[in-house]
Amino acid sequence: MPHQFDPTAQHQTPPKALCTLHINGQTRQVAVEQSAILLDVIREELQLTGTKRGCDMGTCGCCTVIMDGKPVLSCLTLALDAEGKAIRTIESLQEGGCLHPVQEGFVVKGGSQCGFCTPGFIMTATALLESTPDPATLDRETIRRAISGNLCRCTGFQQIIEAIEYAAAHLDEPRQPDPTSGKVANVMGG
Repeated sequence: MPHQFDPTAQHQTPPKALCTLHINGQTRQVAVEQSAILLDVIREELQLTGTKRGCDMGTCGCCTVIMDGKPVLSCLTLALDAEGKAIRTIESLQEGGCLHPVQEGFVVKGGSQCGFCTPGFIMTATALLESTPDPATLDRETIRRAISGNLCRCTGFQQIIEAIEYAAAHLDEPRQPDPTSGKVANVMGG
């Protein structure tokens, strides 16, 4: 029997699967298409808009999140592949009105220019510092290699590297609420 053209077939919505994500310490369930990427689910379904969409090709690092302790590009990760893994976005870093030391470093050292790429840099740097037994001993070459997948189109990387060095040196200090938090929303993921 020859194939018959079904004009309604191309307008049918692909079936969705229930996806359970462990994100920022919470378990969230969303219905997603099989091909849904993690970035879209984070931004559009979970309304966590601190993670930015950049190139959509895995070359700019704007969409970086931490998954099971490692930085990953959410634009290249299928949402269904993220099930059962611990995912952290930029929104997870600020606690009780206190900036994370990496966020604070970006403010103090001027590492955030327009701020669009900043969440990706901060998540990459956070994963680096958390995976390093003694972050205060990190050298600049190691930091450069760690952030090599992140691009800043505003400026050079000097202030960003200084911000990460600042964070490495201040990780263990007590955190204080930031009185300028409204002015640094892009650093916090807003």
